Parts: sequence; C-alpha cells; structure tokens
Amino acid sequence: MTITPEFRPAPGDLEEHEFLVNMGPQHPSTHGVLRVILRVDGERLVDAIPDIGFLHRCFEKVAEGWTYQQVVPLTDRLDYVSAMTNELAYVMAVEKLAGIEVPERAQWLRVLVAELQRIASHLVWFGTFALDLGATTPFLYAIREREHILDLFEALCGARLTYSYMRIGGVRGDLPPGFVGKTREFLKLMPSRLREYENLFMKNRIFENRTKGIGRVTAEEAVAYGASGPTLRGSGVDWDLRRDEPYAAYDRFEFGVPVGQSGDVYDRAVCRFKEMYESLKIIEQVLDGLPEGDVRAKVPRVLKPPAGDVYTRVESPRGEVGVYLVSDGGPKPYRVKWRAPSFAHLRLLPVMAKGHMVADIVAIIGSIDIILGEVDR
Repeated sequence: MTITPEFRPAPGDLEEHEFLVNMGPQHPSTHGVLRVILRVDGERLVDAIPDIGFLHRCFEKVAEGWTYQQVVPLTDRLDYVSAMTNELAYVMAVEKLAGIEVPERAQWLRVLVAELQRIASHLVWFGTFALDLGATTPFLYAIREREHILDLFEALCGARLTYSYMRIGGVRGDLPPGFVGKTREFLKLMPSRLREYENLFMKNRIFENRTKGIGRVTAEEAVAYGASGPTLRGSGVDWDLRRDEPYAAYDRFEFGVPVGQSGDVYDRAVCRFKEMYESLKIIEQVLDGLPEGDVRAKVPRVLKPPAGDVYTRVESPRGEVGVYLVSDGGPKPYRVKWRAPSFAHLRLLPVMAKGHMVADIVAIIGSIDIILGEVDR
C-alpha cells in the first residue's frame, strides 16, 4: 500500500477541477499514524489511497530472536486495544505446534477474558467513532464503562493495556478473590448503559444520515478483499470463527452473530454494537459453568517444538487474527507471520470512498475500526 509513482497521479494526469489532498499521518480522525492521499473533484472523492508504514516495529523479524515464551508480551503491542486476543492467537499456535493440551478451566478463562476484551475494544471503537462524527458525550460514556473492564484486568494480572496474561499451556493465574462478583456487577450494569448509547447516538437521526448508504461494500467484494469480523458480517456474510471454527471453549456456549445487509457504515456500526450484547451473554455462561481444575499445563522451561509449521486463527474484535508459525526444532520461532484484519480492511478504503464526500472518509475509516499497530507491525 506504499504510494509508488504509478499510484500517485502526476499533475498532468488529474482531470480538470481535480486535486490531491493529504490527510494525515497525524490527522486526529485517522485512528493512528495513517496517511491517506485523497484525489478529489471539489468535495467529491475520486480516490482514496492509504499510505502506511509510519509505525513499523519489525515484530515478525524480532520474534525470531526470542524464545517462544518471550514472544507473548510482544504480541500485546500489535492490536494494543485488544491485547488479550493477540496473545490467545499466538499461544494457540505454539500449543498446536508443540502438541500441548490446555486444561479445561484455562480454556474457559480464555473465553472469559477474550469476551471482556471484545467489549472493551468495541467501547473504544464506539467512543472514537462518535468523536469522528462530532459527538463528544458518547466517548465519555464509553470510556467510563471501559474502566470497569480495565479494573477487572488489573485485578487479574496487574496491567490495564498490555497484559501478558495468556501462557503457553493455559493462563498466567486463576481468578483473584472477588473477581466473579465484580464481573457479575458489570453484567448487570452494562445492558442499561448500552440502551443509553442506543438512544443517545445509534438511533440519532444525524448519525443515521451520516452513515446509511455510505461506504458500501458488497458481500462479493468483502470476500474478495479478505475482510473478516464485523466488516465482513456488515456486508451480509454470516461467518464467525467462534461459532464456525470454534477454539478454546467457544463450542460450549450459545450466542448470536449479528449480520448486516447493506454493507455500509451504518451496518458495520450496528454489527459491532450488537456484538457487545452477545459478549455479555457468553461471559454470563462462563461464570455460571466455570469448571474446577488447573489453569496451566506443565510446559518445559525451554520449549523446543518439533520442526514443522502451523496456522491458527481467532476472532478478534476487528476480525480474523491469524498466526503462521514455523519451527526448526529449536527454542526460538524460525518464522512468524501475522495476519492482521486491519491490514486487509484498509485495502477496502478506496472501494468504500469513491463517489462520496470528503467528510464521509472520516466516517468510513471509523467504521472499519483499524488499529495501526497491527497494520504496520
């Protein structure tokens, strides 16, 4: 996606009344250090070309120099709004490669923290998306509720953003005293708060006018571009890895998968919003049926999986996070390749933007919920 000469129109290639506008990389509405080159005709978007790489940290190469266990904290720094999900994707790959059996209680705890993380991530999306469209109050409300989840994570592992809670073979530790009770209090609080968000913003006529019919992506386009998560489901494709290729303990729980129809900004937003209700259902089921037992399998201090390669994937709040892991039989990964949903969704930006107004590009970027940490890696 780097802007090469063939993608950057020369002044002589521009049609009459067309010109280029540089958006970013420090524009507040680009959700990170993203640069977008807009080709416009007046206020009308002719093209939108993303230019990435401003946050590159060489994660995949750096991981080759660390032991399998030492890589876990590095994964937190990719999608830093959903660190628990990153850790889960990576440790599952190592466990599959090494043939490690994870205790049942640990699998349930993984689902518990993954769904709490999904709600926390969607709250950040909801608040910043509202800010993008000019609404300040929803952001303050969303961050207020997110603090409850961060308090739970802090009690669980001592951190509020990058957790290092997942371990190869299970999780770092069991639930601390009072954790279940505080989580149930959150479950009672959150439905009324979500309804408040709906009345305040999701059902607001201004929000509907700014999002309906904007940034449409057909089901065929979404599949062709490798979309996943709410971006894919917003286009009417009913696919969720938690249900269709269950991992951890997801096959033990009942939950719905919100699906849109129009594939526009509005449908993508509604899918994400409704997912928070479904995550609350999953968390309640986990608390009601959490089995007893160990939370971590016995794993050698120096782990040397047999030579081979594996691919695992999980359903993150943004879509499919995939990990391709190669072992040469040593204590360090021979190769790590990270499949980031935000990277795939950013390629859809030109498809979504063409023909709309300049003001719509802000809503479109917000609707795909990109995190530049996992785009640039």
